[in-house]
Amino acid sequence: MNWPAMRAHPLARTLRTAYRTLAPDHATRGNTVYPAKHLRFGGPEFRNDDFFLESARFEACRLADSCGLTQASIVLDVGCGVGRLPIGILEQVGEIRHYQGVDVDARSVHWCKEHIQNVHADFQFQLLDVYNLRYNPAGAPLNCSFRLPFGDGGFDIVYLYSVFSHMTAHDIRIYLRECRRLLATKGRVFLTAFVEEGVPDEVENPLNYRMKWKAPLHCVRFNKSFFSRLVLEAGFEISVFNYAKETDGQSGIYLAPTLS
Repeated sequence: MNWPAMRAHPLARTLRTAYRTLAPDHATRGNTVYPAKHLRFGGPEFRNDDFFLESARFEACRLADSCGLTQASIVLDVGCGVGRLPIGILEQVGEIRHYQGVDVDARSVHWCKEHIQNVHADFQFQLLDVYNLRYNPAGAPLNCSFRLPFGDGGFDIVYLYSVFSHMTAHDIRIYLRECRRLLATKGRVFLTAFVEEGVPDEVENPLNYRMKWKAPLHCVRFNKSFFSRLVLEAGFEISVFNYAKETDGQSGIYLAPTLS
């Protein structure tokens, strides 16, 4: 047993906490304000400033090209993190009619309010204090009575990047139902998830799959047919399925409401 290494762990944690408390929480490039490296979620590539900013622009262009994002759009960003999508929208599209970001991580929402909402009044952020074992284990239980605090049919685009990759099917059913309620008649949803053919319906942190998953809900993988049924039950159909093109091998999935 390596006792010196073990004794170093508490000190290392203390130093990391001190750094995160005292270090600047943002950087700037031109007129763009973006989060400091230690605040960003995702793989190590997102710690690279150029990669982070280019990915932000790419997401905005994706929504413009595939979901009809314009300055007249109303967008809901579920799992907004530290504002990658709105940073990209502001650079590529400019001010839009309304953007609403929600997240279960209080630190991320605080950053977005301070650095985006305070400057751009039509970009709003709200904390969802609901349970997620990975990101908000002390949150309120998520059950069938859960509703996002927005009116029916108010959003042209709903965006969920790397959200369902850290959720069980139980929670996904609830969020998909809410997406359907909130989406305008001709609206579109973009999401990412780990989806494969020829695997069990649902597995948390599958062994020997893409990388070594280290923590609860680090990766939740779904069988494609099973995931398609979840989508259909919520009142959607998959209009485009781009296999394994997203972060860590997630698939990019576009949804359209089914005709009732």
